[in-house]
Amino acid sequence: MRPADISDLMTFAAVAERRSFRRAAVDLGITPSAISHRIRTLEDRLGVRVLNRTTRSVAPTEAGHRLLEHLRPAFDGLENALDAVNNFREQPAGTLRLNAPQVAVEVILAPIMKPFLQTYPAIHLEISANDSLVDIVAEGYDAGIRFGERLQRDMIAVKLGPQQRDAIVASPDYFRRYPKPKVPADLAAHACIRYRFPSGTRYAWEFAKNAKKIEIDVNGPLTLDSQHNSLRAASDGLGIANVLESLAQPLLANGRVVRVLEDWCPTYPGLFLYYPSRRRIPVPLRTFIDFATSRGVQYGTPAGAPQPELS
Repeated sequence: MRPADISDLMTFAAVAERRSFRRAAVDLGITPSAISHRIRTLEDRLGVRVLNRTTRSVAPTEAGHRLLEHLRPAFDGLENALDAVNNFREQPAGTLRLNAPQVAVEVILAPIMKPFLQTYPAIHLEISANDSLVDIVAEGYDAGIRFGERLQRDMIAVKLGPQQRDAIVASPDYFRRYPKPKVPADLAAHACIRYRFPSGTRYAWEFAKNAKKIEIDVNGPLTLDSQHNSLRAASDGLGIANVLESLAQPLLANGRVVRVLEDWCPTYPGLFLYYPSRRRIPVPLRTFIDFATSRGVQYGTPAGAPQPELS
């Protein structure tokens, strides 16, 4: 097989899996027009259409689906062969693409990025901050990071730190103007900073105490899509925010925000790195996991299985 044939097949696989000429072009580092040319060349050579294209969508035809089924194991084999050679390098190399919610980037990844890249300068780390639930396989990511209760069951999960807990916070100035809530129902009389998911759904604040669970769709004049921005708004006196305890800790320590309803905020599964169980783990991802493992995370726990506690 000629090198051009392999390039055309790899281009088809990228478009078919991403369902987008634009995203495939970004992944392959070429222009969308080059993608179109390669697909036309492949279809002319095969004598059959492998992709249905409209102005809004791209999807494999029946022949394209059959071709992709046979190509994926072959490409996985090529990736495994390259990974095997990579093991003989003095330094692991390659690109590691991670997808994570913004709060995970701030709390988990930000502290580890610098030492990881200093230790492994031949690895290129690409992080996409996205609070939406993303199909990491279809979107071309090596791994994703999500809270434990949101993991798919067919993924291998790596625990990235301890259990998490929410913190209900506002500035001292805000509580000089308004009484502190003593129970969740008291929030009805307060300006709460609401959080909206990328899907458009608003987050209902969750509370639990003595086996009693409550969800409250709070009200307030401000709605944001970032916990970091919500915490900043709370510290500026704009209302009460519900954010991760670990994110709020520095501002709690210096007194910029004050915590309330702490006894109504239980712990829940923390953040996990996850990747498809049916694929061999790439060298850059294995290196990243080993690096994190050396700092105390739990390695290789199947998603949905009981999670060990960190010591």
